[in-house]
Amino acid sequence: MKENYQSFRDKKIISIGNVSELLGLSIRQIRYYEERGLILPARSSKGTRKFSLKDIEILSLIAECVEEGVQTVEIKEMLKKRGLPYSSQKYKQS
Repeated sequence: MKENYQSFRDKKIISIGNVSELLGLSIRQIRYYEERGLILPARSSKGTRKFSLKDIEILSLIAECVEEGVQTVEIKEMLKKRGLPYSSQKYKQS
């Protein structure tokens, strides 16, 4: 396989509006999870958030945890332990 191969699950192509509709989360909720460092979508050159299928899976997990009463600090730690995409730094807007 090529070194620069990127799985279709990793491609950042889905808009925040589509993610919101797909998961039943408000755009504000998704932005809040981003502010808390739980999810870090890529940004287009104009600053538009772009999500991958992996991002959507993580958001779904986050939503389930929040629904069960888990605090975002605990979710962040859980994501970190599971080795899921997590970073304490925000992406720079291009």
